[in-house]
Amino acid sequence: MRFATPLVRGRLIRRYMRFLADVRLEESGEVVKVHCPNPGAMTGLKTPGLPVWLERNDDPKKKLDWGWRLAELPGGHWAGIDTAVPNRVVAEALAARAIPELLPYERVRPEVRYGTNSRIDFLLEGPEGATWVEVKNVHLRREGDCAEFPDSVTARGAKHLVELAERARQGDQAVMLYLVQRSDCARFRLAGDIDRTYARAFDAARSAGVEMLCYGTRIDAGGVALGRRLPVDPAPQAPGLAIVDESS
Repeated sequence: MRFATPLVRGRLIRRYMRFLADVRLEESGEVVKVHCPNPGAMTGLKTPGLPVWLERNDDPKKKLDWGWRLAELPGGHWAGIDTAVPNRVVAEALAARAIPELLPYERVRPEVRYGTNSRIDFLLEGPEGATWVEVKNVHLRREGDCAEFPDSVTARGAKHLVELAERARQGDQAVMLYLVQRSDCARFRLAGDIDRTYARAFDAARSAGVEMLCYGTRIDAGGVALGRRLPVDPAPQAPGLAIVDESS
């Protein structure tokens, strides 16, 4: 997935009211108000002074002229900020048949209704049956090279796990795909200390046959693309760990 226009570098001043941030543009020094397309806690990604990359918006229907897309991390690494990007990345990967764990498919249908007032991100239909794929954005990292999800309590996320488990029990392939929008992670686990209910739903869904996949991403100032598969912690996730966060 390539960004539609070249990104502009700046320095974060503050992120506030969940969907807003103030950024000082590097070249001009101008302070601009930008849309932050991320409702999560953004632990470690909202520190004042953090180098960030913005995309200019020319749509007159939108209130803000800038959208926050990337953050620069230590060691030459990157993090994607936009939570809408993972679905676009996975859509491109599905079109390219780049996720080998999925059953053979002939048709990809996005946003299909299922469960209780829910829509699955992607329904794949093929000669061996249906595959239900839910995609989650991951950008939390608190310890070593481990990515974690979620970064805040998500009742909606737990509901998706319950509904995927039901599809698995009915004999379909059900997949929860965690896409890590950071280039500094090499493995994945749940943040059970942040949301124990979600962790319990994860364990129950995995026991019911839901396949837990995690992929990294390749990120640069031009765009975000599917990376390599990352291992998912095989241990039960519900107990959680009391991890002290020193990054925010």
